[in-house]
Amino acid sequence: MAHKQKERVIAVVGPTASGKSALAVEIARLVNGEIISADSRQVYTGLDIGTGKVTKREMLGVPHYMLDVINPKRAMSVVQYERLATRAVQDILKRGKVPIVCGGTGQYVDAVLTSASFPEVPPNAKLRKELEKLSTEKLFKKLAKLDPVRAETIDAKNPRRLIRAIEIAEALGSVPARTPATERYDTLYIGLALPKEELAERIHKRLLARMRQGMLAEAKRLREQGLSWKRMESLGLEYRFLAQFLQNKISKEELLELLNIAIRQYSKRQMVWFNRNEKIKWFQPTETKKVLSAVVKFLK
Repeated sequence: MAHKQKERVIAVVGPTASGKSALAVEIARLVNGEIISADSRQVYTGLDIGTGKVTKREMLGVPHYMLDVINPKRAMSVVQYERLATRAVQDILKRGKVPIVCGGTGQYVDAVLTSASFPEVPPNAKLRKELEKLSTEKLFKKLAKLDPVRAETIDAKNPRRLIRAIEIAEALGSVPARTPATERYDTLYIGLALPKEELAERIHKRLLARMRQGMLAEAKRLREQGLSWKRMESLGLEYRFLAQFLQNKISKEELLELLNIAIRQYSKRQMVWFNRNEKIKWFQPTETKKVLSAVVKFLK
């Protein structure tokens, strides 16, 4: 009996500031594709400059999904994301187009493209109350004991994420051994990577550019729209430090310095996650021609 051929999907992954969005648009225009964002913060409305969200102009007419789908006052879970993104993938395939999953949130990429199941653990109010009293350092130590694998890729300074990870680990007794996830589609994984110094330089330049574009005004606007300081900080990276600056807890110099370091650390965690996937074919951001020919070959 002939096996039903798996549907073909393209994934563009890599660390922050490596040029994923622009490359995904180029691929989409070449192969009649549509893009599904796999970014845990670009799902929120109003988080545009801080997350480096692709603009209407940069989309060059290519349809994008999973951007601006939820109010930042509410939190989007991996389970919710997977449900919505899978619906988008199916819809794109049904119309004979090529789905291109693009983003730097490894967990989101895996949720859509593989059978990796993410536990639907309900919030535990009592446990959360106890954990909220602990410092981020203590939370991280606790998680590292319960789930060293998750501790490797988590934002160690984000209490909301740490508490949630501990909650899941506690609820499942010990974290179940992750069974190797099977691929849902025939996926071509394209990774963008560049030398550490070069990436650091890009991160720095991009940060300054976003400050000029009005990242601070964006954070003020979110606050005026009723986003609490606590929630803004829990959105991590840019928003954590912008919230601290707007509350006069840090200076402008500290804001830029701390943010630069935090984004570089984040890019390292992204690479730890992606390096586990041996299917990723890595390219330099300058190798667009090579990428496009690999795509054409894959879709033949």
